[in-house]
Amino acid sequence: MMTRKTRNDADETVAKGLDPERSTLEKSHRQLSLTPTINRGGAPRWLMVWFLVCVLIALAAAARRFIVLLLPSGSSMMSGLDATFASRTSLTLAHIIPATAFVLLAPFVLFRATETRWLERTLTFLGVVVGITAYAMSVDAFGGWTERTAVLFFNSLFLLSLGRASMYGQAGAVIPMRRWLTRAVGILLGIATTRPVMGVFFATSRLTHLRPNQFFGIAFWIGFSLNTIVVEMWLRAGDHGSIAMEVDRLSRMH
Repeated sequence: MMTRKTRNDADETVAKGLDPERSTLEKSHRQLSLTPTINRGGAPRWLMVWFLVCVLIALAAAARRFIVLLLPSGSSMMSGLDATFASRTSLTLAHIIPATAFVLLAPFVLFRATETRWLERTLTFLGVVVGITAYAMSVDAFGGWTERTAVLFFNSLFLLSLGRASMYGQAGAVIPMRRWLTRAVGILLGIATTRPVMGVFFATSRLTHLRPNQFFGIAFWIGFSLNTIVVEMWLRAGDHGSIAMEVDRLSRMH
């Protein structure tokens, strides 16, 4: 009888020793399940569709830019813009090549609920290159100061979001890292939203008498603003309990 009691006591001791590890593992899985993603963060279907449409538009715009740089044509309504990009081909390529890679990689990061640090680091690196070259391209902006101010504002917000995401990633805070990374992706995809806005300006140019270099900057402000606001509204409408849990975990570490 004493032997059975001793064995039971030993089993309880082992179980108590395993409880903290089991609790930590369960908490880790719970945090990952709460990590906001495009398809597993409570995002409505229209937002998922909008995200994918932005990706496709951005890729199509990049493909067109590659083609125009290789096979220039002066007959397009955007011939003035095309000439501006052609005058700085090296800088343009240094901008759109990493931007294209960023857009291609973004869905693989945001559609995963598991932590993929190498993907996130790669996305951050590409984003920094895109941001730096965007500043350089804005020096001689096709849309003048209207475009330049839009680039300075939203590009700075984009790099800030990447920086915050990297900071939280280094600290192992998965949830706020993913949220800031989502902000950065949303801002960058604002370049895709500017395209249909420009289409509206082109369609109404006979009424407004605005030339491409006059409405290009306005389209930038509208497109990037829409993306930034939509993504921020979705993130703020999410589960704040997961954020509180992550902040509490970080406070216990220090």
